[in-house]
Amino acid sequence: MKRRPPRLGETLARLSTHYGREFLPTDPIQFPHRYGAAGDQEVVAFVAAALAYGSVPQIAQSVERALAALGAVHSSPAAAIDAWRIGEHRGLVEGFRHRFNDGRDLACLFSFLSQMRRRAGSIAGFFAEGRRPDDTLRESLASFSRRALALDAGALYGRELPRDAGVRFFFTSPLDGSACKRLCMFLRWVVRPNDGVDLGLWTCLAPRELVMPLDTHTTRICFANGLSPSPFATWRNAEHVTAALRRYDPADPVRFDFALSRLGILRVSDRRCGLRVRVPTRRR
Repeated sequence: MKRRPPRLGETLARLSTHYGREFLPTDPIQFPHRYGAAGDQEVVAFVAAALAYGSVPQIAQSVERALAALGAVHSSPAAAIDAWRIGEHRGLVEGFRHRFNDGRDLACLFSFLSQMRRRAGSIAGFFAEGRRPDDTLRESLASFSRRALALDAGALYGRELPRDAGVRFFFTSPLDGSACKRLCMFLRWVVRPNDGVDLGLWTCLAPRELVMPLDTHTTRICFANGLSPSPFATWRNAEHVTAALRRYDPADPVRFDFALSRLGILRVSDRRCGLRVRVPTRRR
C-alpha cells in the first residue's frame, strides 16, 4: 500500500468543504434537487444513480430522458411511478438507450420501483423490510437486490427474469464481489444529512454504516493516497477504503466521497488539491 500523505485528514476536510452545493451541476445528484417532496427526491435519486455510469454528459442526457418519460405520466415522479403500467406506458421509453441498457430495462426498473412503493410505501420501506438488526451493509444490500430482482417482471420477460436481463445491472450485489458503486452512491445521497449536496431522506440507516462508492477515479485516488491496498473497484476494497476514512470521521466516513469524485471528474491537478490524483502506470 502506498504511504498516506502528511495531514491527509486536514486535506480531506478542506476538500469536502470546498466541493459543496455549487458543484451539483457536475454530478447526477443535481436531479433529485429539482424536487421538493421527499418521495419525488427518493425516486429520482434511484433512477439517476442507476444510470450513473459512463460519461457525465451521457449520464445527464439519459436521466433527462428517463425523467421526461415519467413526466409524461405525472408531474410528480413518485406519482408517475405509482401510476406506471407497462402495458399502458412502455411506449414512453421506446428507443431509450444508455450504453447497454435499453427501454425495456428502464420500463422494468420503473415497474420494480412501483411495486416497492405499493408494497412498502417507499424504496426505504422496501429496503428496511429485508434488513435484520445486526446486518452489515453488505448483507442489507444483498437482500435488497435479491428481493428487487424477485419482483414481478412478467409483462416484460415472462414468468422468470432471465439471467441476462439488463435490469439486473441496476441491482448488483456485494456477494458477487461488486463494489455496488451506484447503489452505495444512492445510499449516500439519501442517508447522509441534508448538507446542500446529500438529501437526508432515510432513517433506516446511519451514515456510519455506509460504504464508500468506488468508481474508477475514486478508487485510483484512494490507492494513490494510501487509503486502499488496490486500484480496483471491488466490495472488499470499498470496505477497506471506508475503514481507512473512519480514521478521519468515524460517524460519517463517506462524507468525503463527493469531493474525491470531483477530483477525478474535473481533472483537478495534484498541486491544486493537495492529494495524489494520478496513478503512474508501469512501463513494460
